[in-house]
Amino acid sequence: MTTFHAGERAIQQRAGFGDTVASVGQRLIRDALPAQHQAFFAQQAFVLVGVLDADGHPRAGVLAGAPGFIAAPDARHLDVRGGVVVGEGVAGRLVASAPFGMLGIEAYTRRRNRVNGVVVEAGAGALRLGVAQSFGNCPKYIHPRRAEWTPRAGDARVSDGWDGVAQRIVAAADTFFIASAHPDASHTTVATHGVDLSHRGGAAGFVAVQGRTLRVPDYPGNRFFNTLGNLELNPRAGLLFIDHATRTLLQLAVQARIEWLPPADDAPGRPGRVLHFDVLHAQRSDGALPLTWID
Repeated sequence: MTTFHAGERAIQQRAGFGDTVASVGQRLIRDALPAQHQAFFAQQAFVLVGVLDADGHPRAGVLAGAPGFIAAPDARHLDVRGGVVVGEGVAGRLVASAPFGMLGIEAYTRRRNRVNGVVVEAGAGALRLGVAQSFGNCPKYIHPRRAEWTPRAGDARVSDGWDGVAQRIVAAADTFFIASAHPDASHTTVATHGVDLSHRGGAAGFVAVQGRTLRVPDYPGNRFFNTLGNLELNPRAGLLFIDHATRTLLQLAVQARIEWLPPADDAPGRPGRVLHFDVLHAQRSDGALPLTWID
């Protein structure tokens, strides 16, 4: 399979890594789940999931359940049974033939694995997900907290608007998640042209809030630039922030821009980057997550 699409290759080149990433990607990005990834997803109490809304805008949410609610019947599928979908506008987009991006993150061990693919079957509280890409990520910038499944009763209160509460959640965050997509994601079966869900982390406050714009340094990672490659071709994205103390979920629909910085003296061929996100819409689900977080 083709490992990277044109947007990813363009960012890799501009970042100064030339063609060296291609061979690494061919080894590490698979079209099936290795045994250790199958076992990894089966032990999680939650995963992050990215979908496309009715307008084709990426949106991020959470799938949560008692460990074992996700299982791999084989190397090319994941089955979801008995879990709940948290996040406005996500459950209704997990339908047959829809693209998805998934991130499993076990923060206390600093492990994270990604899956991109297409929903094979959906209905009766169950999903079968088809795997198009499977790969691990490095352990950088992960705050080591543990999530435990804690079922909650009743409906969460949902609020719209980029208000003071939403801004405080973002300004205090040490972690957020970003759903992005290739512009052809809704109508193609090409593995690289799908939806992606990735993690961003740093010291609390690493996301600067400037009115309706968020400014985020792009820290060094695996050099694949899956998210930035998507944003190069399609600047629409969905951000997800979690207030771990109150179990609140904040979803932001944003428009992204990549700012390229002058090369550093110690790496003259490798310019740095800052991501700017203009907030188009915000939705907050207070106390919605059926998870307890332990630092």
